[in-house]
Amino acid sequence: MELQIFLELGLTGTVVGFMAGLLGLGGGLLMVPILSFLLGNMGVAEELSIKMAIVTSMSTILFTSISSVRTHHKLGAVRWDLVKGLTPGIVIGSAVASLWIFVAVKGATLAILFGVFVSYSAFQMFMDKKPKPSRQMPGSAGQLGMGGFIGMLSGLVGAGGAFVAVPLMTWCNVAIHNAIGTSAALGFPIALANITGFVISGLNLENLPPGAIGYIWLPGMLVIACFSVVTAPFGARAAHRLPVKKLKRVFSFLLIFLAAYMFNKGMNAT
Repeated sequence: MELQIFLELGLTGTVVGFMAGLLGLGGGLLMVPILSFLLGNMGVAEELSIKMAIVTSMSTILFTSISSVRTHHKLGAVRWDLVKGLTPGIVIGSAVASLWIFVAVKGATLAILFGVFVSYSAFQMFMDKKPKPSRQMPGSAGQLGMGGFIGMLSGLVGAGGAFVAVPLMTWCNVAIHNAIGTSAALGFPIALANITGFVISGLNLENLPPGAIGYIWLPGMLVIACFSVVTAPFGARAAHRLPVKKLKRVFSFLLIFLAAYMFNKGMNAT
């Protein structure tokens, strides 16, 4: 691996880890645009580079989720009852996304889909709308459906689910710090279920870059993971020192920038 690419991946991992802990992100919303850019510069076709960026991003969430959730758990921010209720749906939704929809849909369409849902999440966070005081998280059946929605969308855009899970939970009157901590915990089952499907669906791919196994670019995954697990706990601690409104605004501005980039990439690839 060239030194420049290593340094770019290392910087990405450092920032991604901190933001994963700070906002409950698995990091996919940051990594997908960067990885697709790097893979494109390596000569990987646009269509394949988008899909590989999504899957490689998802694979790193296995590491950042464990690192950040430990700190959130120590600070009492993880709602394990919600993790238990949402995980079965997440597994089902992830399987549908990674084994079927992801393979059938073009990379350009996935890039535009990424932009649409990230833009919606940014709008919800920026407006900071207050939910009705009586609104609560749904019961078992509702959490199964909510988990399926989170898992499917996460698999299609390569994110840990925070861009959907955090707004959904806060809309149901889950405190923002609990929503972020719980979202970080959900990142592991989301990543594990999706990666299993992606490995199976990418076994017969051709014209891959060096170090790739199916849709996963191993060098990118390993370098980003090594750096991100170090900085994720620092972000998690910072999350508990920032006021709620500022935290939401940081989240929304970050999402708006990344959505615009992926909209542009998707339109250029069509």
